[in-house]
Amino acid sequence: MGSWQASDTPDLTGKTVIVTGANSGIGLEATRVMVARGAHVIMACRSVERGQKAAASLEAAKGSVEVRALDLASLKSVRAFTNALEAPVIDVLLNNAGVMLLPYGTTEDGFEQQLGINHLGHFALTSLLLPKILAAPRGRVVQVASVAHRRARLDFNNLQYTDGRGYVSMQAYARSKLANLLFAFELQRRLEASGARAIALAAHPGISATNLAGHFSQHWFGRIVLGIGGVLAQDPADGALPLLRAATAPDALGGEYYGPSRLREFRGPPEHAKAEPQAHDRDAAKRLWEASERYTGEHFFALNT
Repeated sequence: MGSWQASDTPDLTGKTVIVTGANSGIGLEATRVMVARGAHVIMACRSVERGQKAAASLEAAKGSVEVRALDLASLKSVRAFTNALEAPVIDVLLNNAGVMLLPYGTTEDGFEQQLGINHLGHFALTSLLLPKILAAPRGRVVQVASVAHRRARLDFNNLQYTDGRGYVSMQAYARSKLANLLFAFELQRRLEASGARAIALAAHPGISATNLAGHFSQHWFGRIVLGIGGVLAQDPADGALPLLRAATAPDALGGEYYGPSRLREFRGPPEHAKAEPQAHDRDAAKRLWEASERYTGEHFFALNT
């Protein structure tokens, strides 16, 4: 069997998909393919203006798009987005939006901003949308992770780097990506336990040439690292392939993790990726889930019904 490509994306006519951070990079490229295959894609973007500009660049011959405001740094915005959503069924929620290597700062709700945006905002969004995902014939939730999770460990005594204590931007980013995987795998376990037909998966783009690491480029060390990464980086269309496979492949299963298959998963066609043992730590996943419930006030009640 040949390598999985964008052309292997199945027909998505009649499917409704939400892509966070859909206005640029791998989110936009995933949106482009799914719209071409007939999906109705809701582009959830922090900037509606940038989202509309990106939407205008899409060739929606089969599918359609709409742009909605969503700021994952604000639980108020997350709730406003979900409350305004008219679609009765969500077939795919692609939790793609993220930030990388930001200096220490907090979100509107007081969360360390990389954990707050990359994990907690998506945790709340998924909880609020879960009834619509469960209403789909086989709904999917896909978390976008990163190879950066490999060296990460969560410190539950200082999960939010209180007052910036011990904050290192790369470490905080890696922790947020480990949180994405812990969440994906724990959500799959809970979906299975509830008897739901929906599944949870994860994917990562390897090294992809996007604007995600903008803050890193302000430092001399960061420019060297990005220069090396630039040699290895694949374009956003290729970086989006693992996301597309997780979100649409008919044979994808709950709990799977997709990423590039070459050069230590930095680039190449999408195949099953390796999640490090800490991403499968059930005790850490449970502790993170409980902490996320406390922080966001969202409790995935739909899993109990």
